[in-house]
Amino acid sequence: MDGQVFFCRERGKRNAISYPSRNFTVTDKLHSTYRPTSRDKPLPNRMATSLPSVTARESAQRVQRAAQACLDMKANDVVILNLAGVTDMTDYFVIASGTSDTHVRSIGENVIAEMKKAGVNVHHTEGLQQGRWVLLDFFDFVVHIFHPTLRSFYQIERLWSDAETVALEPQE
Repeated sequence: MDGQVFFCRERGKRNAISYPSRNFTVTDKLHSTYRPTSRDKPLPNRMATSLPSVTARESAQRVQRAAQACLDMKANDVVILNLAGVTDMTDYFVIASGTSDTHVRSIGENVIAEMKKAGVNVHHTEGLQQGRWVLLDFFDFVVHIFHPTLRSFYQIERLWSDAETVALEPQE
């Protein structure tokens, strides 16, 4: 078998060559023999229907509320970047720093709680347990909360320097 390429498929299938593996056999067929039938139903497009419709004004208000939630927990250097026209993955970044791992975690938990009170649920979280770099994805904006050493290392504001910086609005 030196120099030859073989493809594996489950044992018991047609055109399979015996191979010492217990669960698989070697076959010379690259593609499976599956053919769709008329009974197969297409899967619904859940991505398009699961996203709530949000206006630009509502999105800007939500971003301001998330930034304020960071400031309520004494976050440092809170910045809002407007990514419209720069990327399609999200409209805004909220970038903030904490003073320690515990502070970063508590800022992240506060943002989640405050946004939930406003009726906005976080879609995905990363790093909340470690507290070094917390990422909170709310679809139309993403909140990044950094430990100071990681923020200076990654320099995310410089990475997204094409984006417009949005002023923080004072809360009543």
